[in-house]
Amino acid sequence: MNIPNRITISRILLIPIFIVLMSVPFNWGDIAMGERELPVSHLAAAILFIIASTTDWIDGYYARKHNLVTNLGKFLDPLADKLLVSAALILLVEQGLAPGWIVITIISREFAVTGLRLVAAGEGIVLAASNMGKWKTTLQIVAISALLLHNWPFAYIGFPFGIITLYAAMIITVISGYDYFAKNWHVMRDSK
Repeated sequence: MNIPNRITISRILLIPIFIVLMSVPFNWGDIAMGERELPVSHLAAAILFIIASTTDWIDGYYARKHNLVTNLGKFLDPLADKLLVSAALILLVEQGLAPGWIVITIISREFAVTGLRLVAAGEGIVLAASNMGKWKTTLQIVAISALLLHNWPFAYIGFPFGIITLYAAMIITVISGYDYFAKNWHVMRDSK
């Protein structure tokens, strides 16, 4: 249980707090943003989401820099990412801030790639994340953060940055999923 793995576990432990902040109707007030309002609980959830997302970069950087990459970390890190992103996307649909079909598309891709990774792991093959996969994750985090903040600061000028970024995240998510399967189809084909 090294430091990067502890950071990853802390990210997983932040998810229930994030869920409570988004789900429980705390009456902490609202922040006016042009014609829209941002509940303070959503602001707190957005900050927590951004902090948790940042720990993904921190644990990976620290593990590589200090040669602390472990099998536990290889398992927990993508799991933590998928749990955090899936929880946020589902809550955004529940709050009416994201279209359900986009969220279903993104989460379906995550399940499919995770399945491919599990088959590969069973064959003793480790499938590393691609650069496109890293772009996918970055776009998802930016889109989710913007939507959690009810499109702040873009709400002041009426520019739908959050939803545009979510569409871009979905497109790169689908493309990166296709790329992942195209490059690694031999794993499925040759599995026992």
